[in-house]
Formats: sequence, C-alpha cells, structure tokens
Amino acid sequence: MEGKEIYRLERVCYNYGHQGVLPPLSALKDISFSIRHGEHVAVLGANGSGKSTLLKILNGLIFPMSGIVECLGGKVAEATLTGAFLRRFRERVGFVFSEPDAQLFCPTVGDEVAFGPLQLDLPKDEAERRVNELLNMLGIAALRDRPPYTLSAGEKKKVAIASVLAANPDVLLLDEPTNGLDPRTQVWLFELLRGLKELKKTFIIATHDLSLVEDLTDRVIVIAEGHEVAADGPRARYSETRTCYWPRI
Repeated sequence: MEGKEIYRLERVCYNYGHQGVLPPLSALKDISFSIRHGEHVAVLGANGSGKSTLLKILNGLIFPMSGIVECLGGKVAEATLTGAFLRRFRERVGFVFSEPDAQLFCPTVGDEVAFGPLQLDLPKDEAERRVNELLNMLGIAALRDRPPYTLSAGEKKKVAIASVLAANPDVLLLDEPTNGLDPRTQVWLFELLRGLKELKKTFIIATHDLSLVEDLTDRVIVIAEGHEVAADGPRARYSETRTCYWPRI
C-alpha cells in the first residue's frame, strides 16, 4: 500500500461569499497536487492564503466551487460522499482542528474519545478498549470524567487528537497543531507524530511552525497570498531557501 496515491486534486477553486455576498472572496485558486500513502506533508503560507480551507476540502467538510478532489479512489463531492464511500472515507481520514473548542462537544472526555468508534458501529467493548488505550497512551486517563470545557488548552488538544486517533485513520489532517500549546505539550506532540510516522501513517500539516516542518515532514506545499500553489517539493529544497520564504514567495 505504501506509495499508493491517496489524494488527487486538479484545478481546485474555492470562494467565500459565493452565496449572495458580493464580491466573492477567493480562498483557493487552481490547486493541483497528489498525496501518496506514507507521505508527511507541510502546507505553508501566510495568514489568509487558504491553508485551513484546503484541509477542510481534503476532509470533505466543504466542497470546491470547481475542480476535482479524489481520495481513496472516489470523488469527494457533495453528491458522491455518501453511503459506503462516506463510511470508508470517515474511517480512514481524520481531521484535528486548530482550535479544539470547534471539535469537542461531548459531555465528558471519555464520551468524546468513544464517539467516533461508536459512530462507525464498533462494538461497545472494542470502543471501550480503544478509549482506555488512548487515554493511557496520551497520559490523560485522569481526565476521563471531566467535561472538555474545564480543560486547559493543552489538555483539550490531547483530547481532540485522541478522539481522531480512536477511529485509527490512515490519514491525519492537522491544522496548526502547535497553536496555543506550551513548550512541554509541543514536545509531546512532536513525539506523537514521530510515532505515527513509524507506523506509516500519512499526515498533512498546515502550519507556521517551521520546527514541525524540519523535524517531521518530507515534502512542502506552499500556498501563495494569491491562493495558488507557489511551490511543491521535497522539504530539503525548502530548507535551502527558508530565509527568503517570508514575506513573499
């Protein structure tokens, strides 16, 4: 399976304000690339360039105005992301939001982590096993009965990641994963992502954190302020030119 194409995007465009608000605001323009199994990709770009919008499209939360998005052999579109394909897609692709408060909604941490497996119709004992394993692995077992809104930012991030990992996805989409984290929790996150690399998981990280890029990714996609792909290539090539990356491409 390693090396097999997971995503293919062809001339993807997305505008905000297209439902009656004029003029529409461009978020992505003519985005084309593919992602293969086992790749670890950083998506870089200035604020407002469209990084978060791109990840939402990759997760099927929103759909492009034009262009094609394919994942796992199927077309990711409102008309086609249904039935058996929708289930397979949700099983294999997980999304960690930049702000955990946008993701966490269950009464307790335990309920939050169990939600995904139960929605995928896993037996309750298997869901419970996964919850216990993840809470222990991430060092948050003591939080099991706590409401998510009572947690610190770092604790919320751990719970959000646990809720995604509970479905055991092959692909992880992470939007600014170090945002708001203290140094200790950032180190924890780095070690977690290194472990996922060893497990051959694919991940795509939208980030401004250049240490994440250098330590954990092998490919960089740069989104320009004009919302198109300005560069796409091996991380080593980016590292050689990092000093001239900001503020223009």
